[in-house]
Amino acid sequence: MKFILKICQASFDDLHEILKLQYLSYQSEAALFGKRDIPPLKQTPDELADEYNNGVILKMVNDENTIIGSVRAKEDKGTVYIGKLMVHPNYRHNGYGTRLIKEIEEYFPNKRYELFTSTRSKDNIRLYQSLGYKIFDSKAINDELQFVYMEKV
Repeated sequence: MKFILKICQASFDDLHEILKLQYLSYQSEAALFGKRDIPPLKQTPDELADEYNNGVILKMVNDENTIIGSVRAKEDKGTVYIGKLMVHPNYRHNGYGTRLIKEIEEYFPNKRYELFTSTRSKDNIRLYQSLGYKIFDSKAINDELQFVYMEKV
């Protein structure tokens, strides 16, 4: 099943749909920890609006103009911080996450890119490494949660 997909900058009116997608997409991440109180599942509309106002949010839409993927980034002092890469569960494993990462990098050409993910998110780490990201740091948040920080220069 192939879909006609388009990636473009999200509008403010898209934020509600992106937040709904985020809540759905991050269920699999929450399942890795057996709890639902991970930050992406607790983000508020106001927090998302703040990210919108201070960075770039891309959306991927299918042929029915439904948002099925998204990624965010903001630049600070020559580093682009990429976050909240998400693809609707029904559309995963088709290369759409790769397309979203490549597209957000094109918005900020010739920069240093940084992102982070949980050490339990083996698929995410594999994806980012396939795109040229390398682990440069890790940080234990608590007994259960540890993040790896990855960069691409």
